[in-house]
Amino acid sequence: MSNYFPVIKTKRLILREIATEDASNILKYLSDKEVMKHYGLEPFTTVEDALNEIAWYKSILNKRSGIRWGITLKEQGDIIGSCGFLNQVHDHYRTEIGYELARDYWGNGIANEALDAVIKYGFTHFNLRRIEALIEPANVASQKLIKKHAFVEEGLLRSYEFTCGKFNDLYMYSLLKQDFDRLQLHAGNI
Repeated sequence: MSNYFPVIKTKRLILREIATEDASNILKYLSDKEVMKHYGLEPFTTVEDALNEIAWYKSILNKRSGIRWGITLKEQGDIIGSCGFLNQVHDHYRTEIGYELARDYWGNGIANEALDAVIKYGFTHFNLRRIEALIEPANVASQKLIKKHAFVEEGLLRSYEFTCGKFNDLYMYSLLKQDFDRLQLHAGNI
């Protein structure tokens, strides 16, 4: 584990660094076809797949191109999902956000709570101006979640990504710092 990795605490969650010891938990939810349906990878089948994912989390952190927090419930330390930034472009003050959650925890507001905390952290600590979300048109649940956080749909990127043997269209959503600040002010959080 890194000495400098920021831990984020919310009402129900602790968002922390993902370590190699978490590989079996990651394999558990990333081997679920429903969780992986819109992830851009085939469902995981081995612990090696999970270890490669953890290595990717560490590589984006080391390259300063992103950060991925493991989502845990405060009462138990097992990783049940992740949320974080990728493809960060420091010169342009922008990044993409990504997330996934074990199916057993869907519909409980956990992804919403984690996303809220990560967005706030990004605007507060990373001096971001823009956070983007790229979402497949069929991933309606993710679109609803991102819209709850005031992300604006900017358009459809046709054949934007080649994953799992096919080209995928992706909707581009964005949240700008000034819109986030206005919402925080309106909610009385500033």
